[in-house]
Amino acid sequence: MTRGRWIVGVALGMGTLAGVGQTIVAQQPAPRAGREQLTQPVYRVAQQPAGQQPAAPPQQLAPQQQSAAPQQQPAIVANNAALPGKGDGITSDGVSPAAQHPLEPALQMAYAAMNTIRNNVKDYSCTMVKRERINGKLNDQEFMFLKVRHEPFSVYMYFLGPDKLRGQEAIYVEGKNNGNLLGHGVGIRKIAGTVPLQPTGAMAMQGQRYPITEIGMLNLTRRLVEVAEADKRFGECEVKFFNNAKINGRLVTCIQVVHPTPRKNFRFNVARVYVDNELNLPTRYESYDWPEKAGGQPVLLEEYTYTDIKINNGFTDFDFDDHNPKYNFH
Repeated sequence: MTRGRWIVGVALGMGTLAGVGQTIVAQQPAPRAGREQLTQPVYRVAQQPAGQQPAAPPQQLAPQQQSAAPQQQPAIVANNAALPGKGDGITSDGVSPAAQHPLEPALQMAYAAMNTIRNNVKDYSCTMVKRERINGKLNDQEFMFLKVRHEPFSVYMYFLGPDKLRGQEAIYVEGKNNGNLLGHGVGIRKIAGTVPLQPTGAMAMQGQRYPITEIGMLNLTRRLVEVAEADKRFGECEVKFFNNAKINGRLVTCIQVVHPTPRKNFRFNVARVYVDNELNLPTRYESYDWPEKAGGQPVLLEEYTYTDIKINNGFTDFDFDDHNPKYNFH
């Protein structure tokens, strides 16, 4: 057995969208019958009627800090009316909403969030919770503490849970370590010590949708923009805004995008992005595939939540150094 196999799975997917995002970031699902290419767009602009609620988001365990207390259930609530003014009158660029693609208001918010991160956020720490479907199987939730720096792009990751991963660490710094991430396992796997892995290699990507190089809120937002711009070429898109939703007590705006009909063009049936009202950052992303049977529920593909966000901590190279004595790489 090679040393690298001791820590298969230490690399982590995003964010998107992200993706937000992480993005409307779901990997392209396997083709299904009926997901033929669209030839004519069909535009359907949808606004949430006052008082109506979106489908309840799936429950997930709450993230925790590195000095973790027992895991708790967070409240993810989207129970308010649509944003006032969305879809009414003339937009700021003088275009009637009837002539706009339904995704345009969401794209404007995504571009604004991306500018906020680029201009105002040099680094941040947070707790991230992710859950992903890999090869048709929905994995358990994973909880991790993150440090992220944008220039140069750097990630420190400490797994908080589940128990089999708790204490596992990974570091990636763009342009360092020959492009490798550095990671170590826990328990008997720690015998292998610190192991370099190619972020997109088979070992690092086992059980992951995305590599560590795509983690974080900025990458999530980029994916949001990329996929939404691609989807603007087609119709069959319903977009709803839910104001004053909450994640762990923080006010967020929930943007829900639905592609009602399975098509090869589309990556998901339903996606929801939650943008923190104060920070103007995407802090949760979830996406669903089409139901397996007519009349069934959409199938969760992936979900990512960022909580306990602290921006501009002044992180230095030492925060992303495997020789930092606060870490356990050696």
